[in-house]
Amino acid sequence: MKSHAFPLGRTLATALLSVGLFATQLAHADVLENIKKSGVIRVAVPQDFPPFGTVGTDMKPQGYDIDTAALIAKDLGVKLELIPVTSTNRIPYITTGKADLVISSLGKNTDREKVIDFSDAYAPFFNGVFGPADIKVESAADLAGKTIAVTRGSVEDLELTKIAPPTATLKRFEDNNSTISAYLSGQTQLIATGNVVASAVDERTDKRDVLTKFIIKNSPCYVGINKGEATLVAKVNEIIAKSKKNGDLNKVSMKWLKHPLTAGL
Repeated sequence: MKSHAFPLGRTLATALLSVGLFATQLAHADVLENIKKSGVIRVAVPQDFPPFGTVGTDMKPQGYDIDTAALIAKDLGVKLELIPVTSTNRIPYITTGKADLVISSLGKNTDREKVIDFSDAYAPFFNGVFGPADIKVESAADLAGKTIAVTRGSVEDLELTKIAPPTATLKRFEDNNSTISAYLSGQTQLIATGNVVASAVDERTDKRDVLTKFIIKNSPCYVGINKGEATLVAKVNEIIAKSKKNGDLNKVSMKWLKHPLTAGL
């Protein structure tokens, strides 16, 4: 009897540990199942980043990201709950479970991939430096001595920080509206943002031209999903692929970006 006591105890402990790990995995996993059971999907979206997300005259969210969220909710057959976020808090909303998805013109990079998972790309996007015609800038080196408005924590902020010369001044703002306002009011000489944002601003105002100077990084947009949710990632990818194939996502692109989805997206 004594010879069996240790092995049996170890076996029991191992079994209990396995059950505990399995239960933990079940508790953490399947956000997709929870979405289906509750009948609601919570999606974090921008409200200060046209044309991806803004507030319309009816005070309701509108934009590319909002329409993409609606496509996903419709395919899942659930109600869509939109949660407004900023560039700096959108990822924490996923990691803390306040949202099921983040669809907020989110670019992919190594640091973010350590924290969350990403879907396939759903929207074309590139980040660049923009400004008026009389300021000659063709590369990062030409930013020496220049002031550039940028939204804190954005892809363009992270990438421009790596390549800007020491004498360039990056003026960081907490949201995109503040960044745009700073540039238009002349607080900075240039602005670093996305191509579609620059185009939208250029169309809406004659205060200052918003012309492309150089591309910082091609950065398509992805849906952000918490780590460990493989079934949700697979489902979102399935919906994105179907929406590309049947033309639904192209309609969203034409509506908000004024051009079709780029080849190979």
